[in-house]
Amino acid sequence: MELDEKFMKEALRAARRAGKRGEVPVGAVLVLEGLVIARAGNATVARRDPTGHAEVVALRRGARRLENHRLAGATLYVTLEPCLMCLGAMVQARIRRCVFGARDPKVGAARLLRLPGLRRGLNHRFEMEGGILADGCADLLQSFFRERRRKR
Repeated sequence: MELDEKFMKEALRAARRAGKRGEVPVGAVLVLEGLVIARAGNATVARRDPTGHAEVVALRRGARRLENHRLAGATLYVTLEPCLMCLGAMVQARIRRCVFGARDPKVGAARLLRLPGLRRGLNHRFEMEGGILADGCADLLQSFFRERRRKR
């Protein structure tokens, strides 16, 4: 748990940097054997890329760094519950575990991993744990959107 909080704090730093760039403040940190392999914040606006979610960007960076599209044994820390696209990328990357902060009641897809039919259809399964530093992660997102609404 202590390590989870340490790496989630790193993901929060990446999220804050993304927010300062005008992106939705979501951050991700990819860890393998206790070492940070990649960090990323959302980059959908800057890249004009709908797949530029923090999770996907971190997985891409990690794969390039390790020179392998498989990230077996890695843990991905992300400040917001991943969407279905990001879960699919994690399956393809073969991560060991995903740890997220705040739940996303609109598009968060962690609950889908518990569906028996979906689980049977996946060629890889990984652990999913939520709620790590959830309040801080949620506060960052809420502040970002509150400020955005105020500027309109």
